[in-house]
Amino acid sequence: MRRDAGLTLIEVMVVVVILALLAVVIVPRVIDRPDQARAARAQADIAALASALNLYRLDNGSYPTTEQGLEALVTRPTSSPVPANWTSGGYMDRVPADPWGNAYLYLQPGVHGPFDILSQGADGRAGGTGTDADITNWQGE
Repeated sequence: MRRDAGLTLIEVMVVVVILALLAVVIVPRVIDRPDQARAARAQADIAALASALNLYRLDNGSYPTTEQGLEALVTRPTSSPVPANWTSGGYMDRVPADPWGNAYLYLQPGVHGPFDILSQGADGRAGGTGTDADITNWQGE
């Protein structure tokens, strides 16, 4: 005679206990890091924006002005200087917001290089420490 296939209650309970133990060990480590994850995402966004700006400059001979802003990477600027060799389809699909929902700030010419890109952190204000600290394209340079 064949025994019915399936799991017993004890087998299911053992699996649930193992998953609960893993959750107790792993979840606190993951929950403590959302601010680090946001800062890492902001740094990755800024690096992508800087790369797109460099491509824009290679095609057009200059960076978009502060007034044209980062939107010049998505939509062809109509204000002066109008880029002569703007790539059809743009340099990015969209300009991302920072992880806290604010726009990245762009300044050209920059104080720290040909352009500055920054997120003002969790508080959305200049300066700050910890999660409120600014994240920029010139950090570590």
